[in-house]
Amino acid sequence: MNKIYYLLVTLLISTTIFSQNVVRYDLHVRDSIVNFSGKEKRAIAVNGQIPMPTLTFTEGDIAEIHVYNHLDEGTSLHWHGLYLPNKEDGVPYLTQMPIEPGTEHVYRFPIIQSGTHWYHSHSGLQEQIGMYGSLILKKKVVDPAFRKGIDDVPQVPIILSEWTDYKPENVHRMLHNASDWFAIKKGTTQSYAEALKAGHFKTKLTNEWKRMLAMDVSDVYYDKFLINGQNESQLSQFKAGDKVRLRISNGGASSYFWLKYAGGKMTVVANDGNDVEPVEVDRLIIGVSETYDVIVTIPAENTSYEFLATPEDRTKSTSIYIGEGIKQLTTPMPKLKYFEGMKMMNNMMNMDGTMDDMGMDMSLQKIDMNTVMYPEISGSAMKMDEDKDMDHSKHSMSSTKSDIVTLNYSMLKSPTKTTLPKDAPVRELRFELTGNMNRYVWSMDNVVLSETDKILIKKGENVRITLYNNSMMRHPMHLHGHDFRVLNGQGEFAPLKNVLDIMPMEMDVIEFEANADGDWFFHCHILYHMMAGMNRVFSYEDSKPNPYLPNKAEAYKKLQAESNQFHLMAENDFATNGNDGKAMLQNTRWSFGTEWRLGYHDDHGYESETHIGRYIGRNQWFMPFIGFDARYRKLDHGEIEENLFGQKSTKDKRIQASLGFAYTLPMLVIFQAEAYHDGNVRLQLMREDIPLSKRLRMAFMVNTDKEYMVGLKYIIGKNMGITTHYDSDMGLGFGINVNY
Repeated sequence: MNKIYYLLVTLLISTTIFSQNVVRYDLHVRDSIVNFSGKEKRAIAVNGQIPMPTLTFTEGDIAEIHVYNHLDEGTSLHWHGLYLPNKEDGVPYLTQMPIEPGTEHVYRFPIIQSGTHWYHSHSGLQEQIGMYGSLILKKKVVDPAFRKGIDDVPQVPIILSEWTDYKPENVHRMLHNASDWFAIKKGTTQSYAEALKAGHFKTKLTNEWKRMLAMDVSDVYYDKFLINGQNESQLSQFKAGDKVRLRISNGGASSYFWLKYAGGKMTVVANDGNDVEPVEVDRLIIGVSETYDVIVTIPAENTSYEFLATPEDRTKSTSIYIGEGIKQLTTPMPKLKYFEGMKMMNNMMNMDGTMDDMGMDMSLQKIDMNTVMYPEISGSAMKMDEDKDMDHSKHSMSSTKSDIVTLNYSMLKSPTKTTLPKDAPVRELRFELTGNMNRYVWSMDNVVLSETDKILIKKGENVRITLYNNSMMRHPMHLHGHDFRVLNGQGEFAPLKNVLDIMPMEMDVIEFEANADGDWFFHCHILYHMMAGMNRVFSYEDSKPNPYLPNKAEAYKKLQAESNQFHLMAENDFATNGNDGKAMLQNTRWSFGTEWRLGYHDDHGYESETHIGRYIGRNQWFMPFIGFDARYRKLDHGEIEENLFGQKSTKDKRIQASLGFAYTLPMLVIFQAEAYHDGNVRLQLMREDIPLSKRLRMAFMVNTDKEYMVGLKYIIGKNMGITTHYDSDMGLGFGINVNY
């Protein structure tokens, strides 16, 4: 009898195991050539397509995904928003080593959730050039969470993205070197001429007095914006009266999108793969890497209604038309009023670079500081007392009434209770999101990933995180492997998310149950912010060894180095009176820079200065350095050079070492003090790239060696300009500036 019993039990267990549906996908990653903008450019395609194939599973399935790397570089795939074993999470050097060229890697994990998700490469900047795709997890029909009229309507995966003709590595380098080219291409420069024309000359002066660059809401110029890999497409299979559920993922590398529908209101039914109580809105902004499920209705026959996605900077757009017939357009979003935004920013920023919180409890996107830039909103969300622009203690905030219903996080409510275990210990953490736009450094608590270790947490804890955004950019903060509760006033029904879009000056609180194992990434999902250092790693104590990481310590060092890379910048003026230029190699803290001036005659000579410095302080306005100065100039017999301090020099040739510092003054003027080993001292004031007009830049330099220079540059293209300058040593010159 016992033998029969054990046989039946074994048979039952075996049947249960083998009855699980294994869903296999084979993904071939290859270099490709695409043409989104009229130019053929390199991209990465999977199975010959961009976006990557939509992967569909049902709760209870086993996912088995075979990745074949045909590239000449390593790659990986991360399953955004999924609960899975840590070794399957797809983060190179954290949960696995890169998938090497010419090899196959198998990801295998159970599907234990449902919802709209997406997947992408977590290797370098590959996501920007094609490695993103939709990931749909269906509910079982017998699931008690199945909602009639919501889960059983026709569904369409929608993945938003953007395309740049520039290599993403070059985009990243240009951002670090504060190039104006993206603003010129977008038409968002805020020069003094433009400020004067707009009646905001004082606003521009105040902006630079506080050592800030021009106002912006996004970093990168993109040539095209795409829905499912196309700028414009149509879903003609739907007719009047049909409801359609759009499963929307923002697979963009750095673009937020405003979403609007020409057929009326949208009903939001899910966010980040989790159900929410239905809420009707006119529009919503979807953060980088967020997902939303919305239901739209086709109101009339013989009409196709535009579903419009507009990037946050409103430079261009992308559309998909739902239905068949005459196209019904939605109202396009007007251009932003940047100088209004600059004025708002001036009033929030203190002279020491900190933000003035104005005594307000801002959270959950309920107050959008950028509303002052939205022409479609009547009035202004930020009402400033004109006579007290510089008095930060007397600002007033008033919400402007508008017929436009915009989604914010406080409107999201889970249909089921999401409370964490009440008897679990609570670990409180706080992070301040920090950044430096001038040098494009993004950090948490003014520390980048390469400067910190993993954050240890224990299984069984409730982890509560307070996030404060002390920068002027939005940050979509994503936690791998977990959903967190957003404490938004909904009590036990707080929504579950895995991405929190936190706006400037906001403070939000999230919490999650520490119920996994291994190391999990927590980072800003703007690709270029993540690669600049805005990351952390949560590490469970006493985790099991990861078979994909034979040396975790060495692998983690490589991960840290990836987000603190050095960036090169160089430029040279080929002028009629000489040749001068500079080159710099910089990362988060260190700067290696050299400048040179080459005259065509002995009385002009040559000079080169090399400085090795380290930026100090949260604003990175101060950089002490060591220097080396090599100079030759043919002096007339008996001629003596004398500086403003009466210190003299008679050498035709001179090689000197120095100690000094550079400090950024108001108006973005660089004050440099340098003491040479022979006892001579030089003080200098300099500024480059003063924006006179959209393309015209001014520079000046004056120092205590009685040297001075003033110059102009007209920007022709990304890497070229026309210049003229007067130099006290070399006189007047005209030339061509070439930069990289």
